[in-house]
Parts: sequence; structure tokens; C-alpha cells
Amino acid sequence: MRRLRTLLLAVLSAVALAAFGTSGASAADSATSGRTPVVFVHGFTGNATHWITAKAVFRADGYSDGELFTYEYNWTQSNAISAGGLAAYVRQVLATTGAHQVDIVNHSMGGLVSNWYVKKLGGQPYVRHLASIAGANHGTTAAGACLVNLSCVEMFPGSAFLATLNAGDETPGNTQYATWYSPCDGVILPFTSTPLAGAANHLVPCQTHLGLLADIPTLQSVERFLRS
Repeated sequence: MRRLRTLLLAVLSAVALAAFGTSGASAADSATSGRTPVVFVHGFTGNATHWITAKAVFRADGYSDGELFTYEYNWTQSNAISAGGLAAYVRQVLATTGAHQVDIVNHSMGGLVSNWYVKKLGGQPYVRHLASIAGANHGTTAAGACLVNLSCVEMFPGSAFLATLNAGDETPGNTQYATWYSPCDGVILPFTSTPLAGAANHLVPCQTHLGLLADIPTLQSVERFLRS
């Protein structure tokens, strides 16, 4: 009961911070913590507000604001360009916190951005854990509805982008990888597009694509993975 009250208070606090547009990150918080900084990467049409519940769950388990960061990008552009922006953002987080590595938590198309950074832009040594929630890691046929955007062209199954991204080892280096996916997703089609060979792949019985971002058990599972 006490943990539930703590979590509810954290959720309300996170909503209040979002309403005032507060980033919450500070070098002072990070300097006194022993945790690896977490970088959240949203998906197609997403933004920082998609991570309000996740951040509340993490705070309830002891993370400080100075350990939680959100990377935002132009989701219409090439995922390779967005991955380049992620690389720069990670460098900024490392410089701000003094950490040597980050943990990345992504959702949907954010999986492509994160994976391209790790596999193609030399990001692997700087990423301790990579957690993919409903990641479009092998594409989705739903991208056929938005092919006016280059990001969707790349996200459509069979694209040259996906062929290049997924060639060879899907989980390279010492980074620990995990995914969470559900047959009720409805956006990642097929839903089995999310699992990565060599990752700890978690099947969530029935949860929608956006519902996974508000599903407390899933987010707690992600947080436990980052602590492993």
C-alpha cells in the first residue's frame, strides 16, 4: 500500500512537471547518484509526454530527475538522421552526468533510431542496457499509411533501411538487450516484429501499442531489467 501511494504521488508530480515544461535534469542530482542515466526515445508522432508514467515508475523506485532524460526528434525525417541526433544527445548526457554509459528505453519507431545508433554509429560501448517497448525493430505494415514520410518508408517491412539495420548480429557487443511486445499491439504488425535475436524478449499477454507506455507492470519490468 505504501509503495502504491508513493507511485501515485510520483505520477502526480510528473504530470505537474510536464505541465510547466520542466526538464528535471541536473548535474547535481546525477553527481550524488550511483545509477546509470536513462535516455527515453519516443516513436512516430511521439514526444516527451509519452514517458510521463515511465518516469513516475522510475522515480518511485529511487531514480532522481537528474538520471532521467528524454530525447525528442523530428519523426518525419530519416531514422538514420534521428540516430545521429541521439548520438549527440547521449554525448551531452554523459558530459552532464559524468557517467560512462547510459541505458536507453525506446518505444515503437524509437527502436529503429536506437538500434541504428548502437549498430551503425558506434554507440554500443556507451549503452549499458537497451530496452525496446513495442519497438518496430523489424518494421510494421502499418507504416504503409504514412509513406509520405521517409521514416515510414524505412519502417515498412522489406525496406533497404531495415535490411541494413538487421544484417548480422542483432544484439552486438556487451550491451544487454530486452524487448516487450504484445499480440494486442495493433500498430506493430506483425507484433512479432519487436523481438531481437539474442535479447531477453518478454511477451505481454494483451496490451495496446500506446497502452504499453502506461502499463505499470511492464514499466516495472523494464526498470528491473535496467537494474540487472
